[in-house]
Amino acid sequence: MLLLVLASTLLYFSSAPTDFLKSCCTPSVETISEQPHTKEQNSDRGSDKNALSPSSDTLGDQTARLKNVNNNSNHTIYTQITSINGMDNQRSINSSESPKSEGDLDKISNNKLSNMTGEKANLSSVSGEPLHCPTMPPNLEGPVAVNTSSADLAAEQRRHPELLPGGRWRPAQCRARQKVAVIVPYRSRASQLPIFLRHMHPFLQKQQLDYGIFVVEQAGKREFNRATLLNIGALESMKLYPYDCFIFHDIDLLPEDDRNLYACREQPLHLSVAYDTFNYKLPYETFFGGANAISVGHFRQLNGFSNKFWGWGGEDDDMANRIKHHGLSISRNPADIARYTMIKHKKEKRSPLRSKMVREGPSRFTSDGLNSLQYRVLDMQLLRLYTWIHAEPLNK
Repeated sequence: MLLLVLASTLLYFSSAPTDFLKSCCTPSVETISEQPHTKEQNSDRGSDKNALSPSSDTLGDQTARLKNVNNNSNHTIYTQITSINGMDNQRSINSSESPKSEGDLDKISNNKLSNMTGEKANLSSVSGEPLHCPTMPPNLEGPVAVNTSSADLAAEQRRHPELLPGGRWRPAQCRARQKVAVIVPYRSRASQLPIFLRHMHPFLQKQQLDYGIFVVEQAGKREFNRATLLNIGALESMKLYPYDCFIFHDIDLLPEDDRNLYACREQPLHLSVAYDTFNYKLPYETFFGGANAISVGHFRQLNGFSNKFWGWGGEDDDMANRIKHHGLSISRNPADIARYTMIKHKKEKRSPLRSKMVREGPSRFTSDGLNSLQYRVLDMQLLRLYTWIHAEPLNK
C-alpha cells in the first residue's frame, strides 16, 4: 500500500490529462509593486529587518494569470504570464539578463555535480537530455533524524555549495518529475529559519525534486496574514521559474520521514498529518494546517487562499472548505509516515474573528483570493539558501 501511495504521487503529472483544469475564472491580481532589487548573494539574513522603503515610485496595476502549457516531457504545467504597465515581465525581476533555460540549468547542475562527486548525468541516447528520475527515489531512508537545536546560517551556506542562487536545486543525474516551490510565510522567526533550512535541503534533495525555497517575510506593522503571504509567494515564484507544484509550509515544522514525498497529486495533499505536539494524531478530520501540497492548476481553480484572515488561525480551515466546494478532496499519507516535529516557540494569540470568517467564507470564494490580492514587494534577493521576498500586504 505504501509503495502504491508514493508511486501515485510522482506518476500524477506524467499521467494527468492536459485539460484536467477548466478555468472557473481568470485571476486578475491588482498588485501595487515597486521594482524590487533581485540580487544573487552568498550571505543570508541572520536577523529580522525593518520594513524597507520603496526605492522608486514605479507603481501600477499588474494583471497575473496562470495559463496551462505543455512542456516537452508531456507533463501539464501552469505558468504565470505577467504584464506590468504593458511590459512583458516574464524575466527574473529587475534582472538585466535573460532567465536561464532548463538546458542551461541542466549544464550548471551537471557541472556542479561532476566537480564535487565525479558523477555524470544519465542521458538519453536519443535527445541527449537527462532521463526522468525513478518514480521511487532510490535513496529514501524512512525515519530521519530531526535536530531542533540552534543553527547558524553562515555554516549552512558552507554546507551547500551545490545550491543554485535562491535556494534552488535539481538532480543532475536525472530529470525531476515535478518542479516544486516551497513557500514559507515568515515574520520574527530568525532563530527558526536556519534550523528549518538545515533540515529541509537534504530532505528535499533525497526526493530528487527540482525545487526552490521561498521565504516570504511580511513588512509593515499590521497583524500577521499567513494566507496572503502564501498567495504572494505563489505568484512571485512563478515569475522566476515554471513550477507545477506549491508546497505551503510553516517554518516551525520539520518532517520526520523522507517517504512523505513533497510532490503534488491528483488531489490537494495535506502533508503534516501528525505533529508531536498533537501526540501524532490529526486534530480534526478537515484539518489542513501546517504543510500542504497543491498543484498550480488546483491553486488557480481554488482562487488561492483568502486574504481576509489577519491574525493567527482560520485560513487553513477556509482553504479546506474551498477544496470541498470545488469538488476536490484532501488526500493524506498514513500518519506513521506524515509525522512532524514542531520547533518550540511562543504560541501566538488566535484571532477572535477566525470562526466567523470561516463560516462566511463560501460567499467570498470567487471574489477573495488571487483575483483580489494587493501587495507591495519591497525587496527580493536570491540568497544561497533561499529566495527572500519582503512584501507588504495591502488588502483591507
